[in-house]
Amino acid sequence: MSKFAMYGKFKAQPGQGDALAGILLEAAEQSESVAGCELYIVNVSEEDSDTIWVTELWSDAEAHDAFLRNEDAQALIGRARPLIAGVEPVKLRPLGGKGFR
Repeated sequence: MSKFAMYGKFKAQPGQGDALAGILLEAAEQSESVAGCELYIVNVSEEDSDTIWVTELWSDAEAHDAFLRNEDAQALIGRARPLIAGVEPVKLRPLGGKGFR
C-alpha cells in the first residue's frame, strides 16, 4: 500500500470562512487520535479569508475513507455543509521529501 495525500480547497459561503475554518480545525483535532492520519493542516488563503485549504497525509486511502465514515467526522461534515459554496479535492500520491517517511 502507498501513502495517500490530498489537498482540499474549500470555498466558504461569503463571510463564512472563519466558521468553516473552525469546523475544519475541529476535524484536525479529531484526526489526532485517528490511526493512519499523519498530517492534517488547515490553511486560510492570504488573499481570500473565505478560501480554506486542508493539507492531508494518510498511511493509505483506506484510512482516509474510514475517517470520513466515522460518526464524529460525519457530524462535522453535516455542520460544515451549509457553509460550503464549493470544494475542489486534489488527490495525490506522495513520492518523498522532508517530513515524509
